[in-house]
Amino acid sequence: MTAQRVVPRVITGLREVADQFDAVLLDQWGALHEGKAIFPDARKCVEELRRAGRKILVLSNSGKRSQENVKRIADLGLPPDTYDGVLTSGETAWRGLRDRDIAPFRSLGRKCFLITRGGDQSIIAGLPIAQVEKISDADFILLGGLDDAAASADMWRDMFNTAVARHLPLLCANPDLTMFGAGGLMPAAGSLAAHYSAMGGAVTYIGKPHPPIFAAALRELGNPKPDRVVVIGDSLDHDVLGGRQAGLLTVLITSGVHADALRSAPDLARSVSRLAANPGKEPHWVIEHLVW
Repeated sequence: MTAQRVVPRVITGLREVADQFDAVLLDQWGALHEGKAIFPDARKCVEELRRAGRKILVLSNSGKRSQENVKRIADLGLPPDTYDGVLTSGETAWRGLRDRDIAPFRSLGRKCFLITRGGDQSIIAGLPIAQVEKISDADFILLGGLDDAAASADMWRDMFNTAVARHLPLLCANPDLTMFGAGGLMPAAGSLAAHYSAMGGAVTYIGKPHPPIFAAALRELGNPKPDRVVVIGDSLDHDVLGGRQAGLLTVLITSGVHADALRSAPDLARSVSRLAANPGKEPHWVIEHLVW
């Protein structure tokens, strides 16, 4: 179905449109912080949203469990009592592997080849899943993140050839295509998953912009009316596209991943539409920073 076009409207603060939504799905990186500290305006905005009675769920493509992100956000300056919770793609994958009540989880085996950043095993902690060291022993591949040294697709080629030949499904719990490493911007887990797919492997993505994480987020919020929920983030490809596909309202923060493309735009709304190049990626509202 072709997405209905919207005309992005530039706003200076969420207070201008807060009467149009009851709940917020808030991106983490680029909206709340950039890895060092919570933006002061973002913290004030979160506080004002709560004061106005809005529910706030941080929605992140992190391959780690939600509680680890709660701790990280607190360490950066936003206490957990200032918002309603965090839902990560890693948490969504963990719950799916626990419950095994929907595809693709119900058909996955119990032995996984795990690829995560820093050797993190929280995504399978407490689950009846055995982590195997050899791809030849695995029932499926679980990709939650990548170390900087493992970001090159070439180093996975032989292993992935074996996996494709064995028809191993790959579950990607972090669809982000790029990440910031020690040397700057580099391929992320989503890029490696796309490489596996290009080789002929079967891939399921759990995270923005794909439906499972938005369905899980709405359940977490108590199943509100989708048209009373707003997604706020800095990515047309993840936050806006995923929100539009789920029938939600959307706000694009222009100071994040698209900052270079939108900086000094004479007509910001028109520039955002041009950059989106797809009606399904056009946000309802555009704002420079997360500001009340």
